[in-house]
Amino acid sequence: MVDQQIATSFNLIGTKVNPLSHEQILAQMGEWVRTRSTGHTVVVANTHVIMESRQNPALGQAVRAASLIIPDGMPLVVVARWRGFPLKSRADGPGLMFKAFSEESCKHWRHYFYGGTPEVLASLFVQFPDTKIAGASAPHFRPLTPKEDALAVAEINAAQADILWVGLGCPKQEIWMHEHVDRLNVPVLLGVGQAFDIFAGVKSRAPSWMQNTGLEWLFRLIHEPKRLWKRYLVNNSVFLYYLFLEQIGITLRKHKINK
Repeated sequence: MVDQQIATSFNLIGTKVNPLSHEQILAQMGEWVRTRSTGHTVVVANTHVIMESRQNPALGQAVRAASLIIPDGMPLVVVARWRGFPLKSRADGPGLMFKAFSEESCKHWRHYFYGGTPEVLASLFVQFPDTKIAGASAPHFRPLTPKEDALAVAEINAAQADILWVGLGCPKQEIWMHEHVDRLNVPVLLGVGQAFDIFAGVKSRAPSWMQNTGLEWLFRLIHEPKRLWKRYLVNNSVFLYYLFLEQIGITLRKHKINK
C-alpha cells in the first residue's frame, strides 16, 4: 500500500523527514488523488526549513502537521544516506512539479497555482499548454482581509483541483497551507517556493552539476546576496552545529547498545 511510505522517516534535528524519491512522492500523491482523500500537505524541506521551524512556532506547527516532509536540500539527502536510506537524489520542488506535469500517469490531474504575480501565472499557462490547469490566483503581498481570504478559498474549491501548488515562499506558504488545508477540498497541497518564477523565466536556476553536488545554494547566494546571505551563511552553519551534536548522540547510543 502506498501510504506505508509515510511511515518511513528519520528524525533530523527535531523534524521528521520522509526520504522519498520524486517517483515515490508522485505515487503517493496519485493515491490521494485517486481516493479523493483531502487534507494532505507536502513540505519541501531544506536546511532553511529545518532551522526556521525551530525558531518560528507557526512554521514548526505547520511542518509537524504535514503529511510528507520531503528532502529538497542535498544536506538532507546526505543525512538520509548516513541513516541507511539509499536516496539517489533530492526531491526538489521544481523537479517534482515538472514531473507531475509530464509523467503519463499524472496526465489526468487537475492543477491549481496559488502565488506569484498575474504575469508569472499567465506564463505558466503558456509554458505548460498540455497540462490540465484548473485555475490560478495571485494573492496580494499584504495580508488578505477575511473576505478576500474566503473568496480565494471559494475559488480554489470551485476549480475542483487535484493538486494545489503554493508559491508564496517559506515560511509563508507552509503556514498558509496549514491554516487553510481543512477548508480546501483538494487532495494535495504543496509549497514549491520559487518554482513559479523559475518556470516563468523570471529567475534562473543553477546548472545541473551545481544542483547535483549540493551547490545550488551558492548559485542563489551569488545572485541574491542581500536577501540570502544570512539564510545560507549563518543558518547553514547553525544547522551543521546541531547536526554534529545529533550525530554524536546517535553514535554514543549505538555504542552503548553494542556494549
